[in-house]
Amino acid sequence: MDEVFKNRVDLSQLSERVQQIKSEIAKVIVGQEALVELMITAIFSRGHVLIEGVPGVAKTLAAKLLAKSIAARFSRIQFTPDLMPSDVLGTSVFNPRTTEFEFRQGPVFANLVLIDEINRSPAKTQAALFEVMEERQVSVDGRTYSMNEPFMVLATQNPIEQEGTYRLPEAQLDRFLFKIAVGYPTLEEEIRILAENGQQDQKEQLERVNTVLTSADIQMCRELVRQIHVEDNLLSYIARIAQETRSNPALYLGASPRASVSLLHAARALAAIRGRDFVTPEDIKTLAVPVLRHRVMLTPDKEMEGVQVDEIIRQIVNKVDVPR
Repeated sequence: MDEVFKNRVDLSQLSERVQQIKSEIAKVIVGQEALVELMITAIFSRGHVLIEGVPGVAKTLAAKLLAKSIAARFSRIQFTPDLMPSDVLGTSVFNPRTTEFEFRQGPVFANLVLIDEINRSPAKTQAALFEVMEERQVSVDGRTYSMNEPFMVLATQNPIEQEGTYRLPEAQLDRFLFKIAVGYPTLEEEIRILAENGQQDQKEQLERVNTVLTSADIQMCRELVRQIHVEDNLLSYIARIAQETRSNPALYLGASPRASVSLLHAARALAAIRGRDFVTPEDIKTLAVPVLRHRVMLTPDKEMEGVQVDEIIRQIVNKVDVPR
């Protein structure tokens, strides 16, 4: 009987890498298993991540730890109201020796780019990210510069601050694979945080984490993820969930086809991370909320009633018949 369920794709190397990353991050981060799993899922499915949570719940630290565990170039950009697109992408500088303009790369030219408080910059700077997040290239002064793989944007934002913040455009939100909501730790987790990290500053915490993943490892894992099998009835399941968001009376804006494709790619990666070479309906259910919550919009009356968009997405997922 065991032979029937034997994986057709050898996921042993991928599983080993995933466990190594989780173990390294767990040296510092207490709890937040779902956050870590979703970030790894995003890496293996070539997605970007928006992390939302109140200050002090380790959003930025988790992103830094992920970067530390990967042998890749890391950069951090602190978004502010006066940040210009050239501060992110780079700019052309005149070289008097050659009498020509030379392009100086901005901080976005890295493998893992952490954007702190992404909602603190105006629309002009937000728009500078559209091309690089979608097409993984930057166009400046008529020339195109490609990003080196792996390329991933990890952005954070505070859900409660209003002063000095700007709402992210829907077109930009749609380019994030996940919007991850990070909550407070449990009482037991907070006690562990105090016991384990009370004597160390952040620099010492980062030094405890070892590099366990190379760019070649990530490419290998991505190739394995592409081989994960998805039944036709699960493709229909994803499409019907997306269709339901477009006809639901509580939603003003439904999910785009890009959302459906994102859910498919993420489900493949999650299945691989969990040691399976096939996607199950449970993978899709698990990922529906983080994939869709930033891509749909409540109607104004539902917003005034205090309805949560996560609640509507769960209702939709539960309403659609699960394939057998």
